[in-house]
Amino acid sequence: MTELPLLIVAGLLAGAMNAIAGGGSFVTFPVMVFAGLPPVIANASSTVALFPGTVASSVAYRKDFAATGELRLAVLVPISIAGGLTGAILLLATPAHLFDVVIPWLLALATLTFAFGARAGMILRRYIRVGPRAMPAVQFIISIYGGYFGGAVGLMMMAAWCLLLATDDLKSMAPARVALVSAANGAAVLWFIAAGAVRWPETVAMLAASVVSGYLGARLTRVLPALLVRRFVVVLTACITLVFFLRTI
Repeated sequence: MTELPLLIVAGLLAGAMNAIAGGGSFVTFPVMVFAGLPPVIANASSTVALFPGTVASSVAYRKDFAATGELRLAVLVPISIAGGLTGAILLLATPAHLFDVVIPWLLALATLTFAFGARAGMILRRYIRVGPRAMPAVQFIISIYGGYFGGAVGLMMMAAWCLLLATDDLKSMAPARVALVSAANGAAVLWFIAAGAVRWPETVAMLAASVVSGYLGARLTRVLPALLVRRFVVVLTACITLVFFLRTI
């Protein structure tokens, strides 16, 4: 556990990022790999480590859930749980060598979504009219991705909501985003633990740090410049994606 300080710092940063803008797994996953974990186990352990932090953020947002409007959490939470579980099952069924090939592309997809996702949803809404009836199916598909990998899954959800619900109020979506990401990740976490796919020493170090920063990050959302945070995350995720592509050469 010579990487313990790095794991704690990664947990602190990732918990705050998830609460403010998303993208925490871009920090925890590569640090887990750097600590010597195989990529599939690193991804599962990262999900478990960040889950309590998203729950802490949900607690901090609890008074804002009533303002989620057309995002009916009573319907979308069970759908997110089912999708997250499906994605977790698919992850552990993926051969390690195949996941090594797939992971750079997943990182690239998540980076592009983080950089342009919500804006793309608003632009597409000008030309495509889908409507809220497609919400359950879209939410299920996104939750599968969340259980399988999860990078920028919160941004993917909000991009879809911008397209389906004709809204661009990203700040008001934050409580629902955190709640539904927690639902999808919670199902994945239970499956990873049951399957013995978690490396606990590294996970616990990140977990404790992410809980503290996840709660505080949700509180700071109202005062921190979200645009500045997002630009930082985009640069960070682009660099990490490039590193994982270089690993495959």
